[in-house]
Amino acid sequence: MPTGVALRDARSQLLAAGERVLLRDGPAGLTSRTVTDEAGVAKGVLHRHFADFDDFLASLVRERIVAVNSMSVDLVDRAGSATVIRNLSATLFRLFDPLGLALVRLVLSRDQLRARLQAGTRPGIPMLAEAVNTLTEYLLAEQRAGRIVAGAAPAALAHALIGTGHLLFAGELGGLPDESAVDEVVATIIVGAEPGADDVAVGEPRG
Repeated sequence: MPTGVALRDARSQLLAAGERVLLRDGPAGLTSRTVTDEAGVAKGVLHRHFADFDDFLASLVRERIVAVNSMSVDLVDRAGSATVIRNLSATLFRLFDPLGLALVRLVLSRDQLRARLQAGTRPGIPMLAEAVNTLTEYLLAEQRAGRIVAGAAPAALAHALIGTGHLLFAGELGGLPDESAVDEVVATIIVGAEPGADDVAVGEPRG
C-alpha cells in the first residue's frame, strides 16, 4: 500500500473512486485496477472490503438506489406545491445527472451485475425500477391532492416519464438537455392527467 494514504474509511474511498472512474472512462474503463489506482491504494485493499469486483459494483449501484429512494420522500412532500410539471422535470434532472446516466449504462452493460442486483428486489432494471416507484408515489400524492385526475394511472405515467426521460438525457451527448425541452416532454406525457386538461385529450370535443 502506498505510504501516506489515510484509510479512515477505505470502503467509502473506493466507492468514490469508482464513481470518478465511471464518469471519466465509462463502464468499459471500470476495473479493480483503475479503481484502486484512482483511490491510491493497493489492489488488495478492494478485496478486503468487498467479496469480489461484482460486489463492489453492486455496492456502487446500491448507494445510488438508496439516494433514489430518498428522493421519493422529498418529492411526496412537494405534492401540492409549485406545479406538477416543474416537480417532475426537476426530479428527472436529479435522476439522470451524469452519474445516474453512467450507472444505468453500467447496469445495462453487465448481465451478472444486473442479475445480482435484481435478486430479491422489485422487477425491472435496477435503479430505473426504483425511479419509477419514486415518480409513482409522487403522482399518487398529487392524485390525493386533486392535482392529478382520479382516472389517471400514476404507475403508467411514471413508466413513460422514466423511459422517455432516460432516452432524452442519454441522447444529449454534449450535456444535459435544456430545461424547457424536459418540461415539454413531461407536459406531453401527463396531458389529460391534470384537472382542466384540454377536453379533446379526454375524448370530448370542445363546445
